[in-house]
Amino acid sequence: VENEMNDYKKTIGIIGGMGPLATVDLFRKIVTMTEANSDNDHIHILIDNYTAIPDRTNYILGHGEDPKKYLIKSALKLEGMGADVIIMACNTAHYFYDEMEKYIHIPFINMIEEVAKKINPQIRKVGLLATEGTCKVGIYDKVLNRYDIEVIKPNDTDQNIISDLIYSIKKGRKGCNLDHINSVLSHFKLQNIDTVILGCTELPIAFQTLNIKGDFIDPTKILAQSAIEFVGKKVISYPTKILTQSEIKSVRKKVS
Repeated sequence: VENEMNDYKKTIGIIGGMGPLATVDLFRKIVTMTEANSDNDHIHILIDNYTAIPDRTNYILGHGEDPKKYLIKSALKLEGMGADVIIMACNTAHYFYDEMEKYIHIPFINMIEEVAKKINPQIRKVGLLATEGTCKVGIYDKVLNRYDIEVIKPNDTDQNIISDLIYSIKKGRKGCNLDHINSVLSHFKLQNIDTVILGCTELPIAFQTLNIKGDFIDPTKILAQSAIEFVGKKVISYPTKILTQSEIKSVRKKVS
């Protein structure tokens, strides 16, 4: 029994800041999906919102600083603070996963691998929306191909639309051309692709904000679930709707 209690006290370390809102989304999903009856039942989480980490896509495309040393520094900082497991709130940063793992002495959950495990085994082809860097170096292709899953990516025009959407979230802007996004999704439909991975941690935020419906795989949610399970806690269902401030006030009034 004592060992089981110790398992529940494990600490999650999040390498964040890529971007900050995506980090908040991962943190929120862990908290919301964890079965808990009080503050004390929740998981101890350490977050390094390390916004100085150079842009991953810029480096991959050949015109930016290598972020690897920053990523390793963040991981080791979290490890030194007592984290029992590391997770990373950025899909593109998983390009550096293998190099990072060499320096880390605690488990490091790979979000891309976790996504591959969760995809319905009957699905043989998926669409991928992600940064240009993630698409160019085949971060998802390398893993999903091992599961006999083909990854279809947008053409250059559609990729520019998705990149603009991603960086608009990073910049704190909410405006975008919804027709352009729907056009990208329709191109997947024309290729008989019904399942689409939102392979950038800004995209689940954008799609929820824009109320875009579809059969989307949310890697942030999957990573949150895997981290909860790793530390021995039970995962509960995750609400599909984020409450507005007025709705939160209404709920509080009912509770009180």
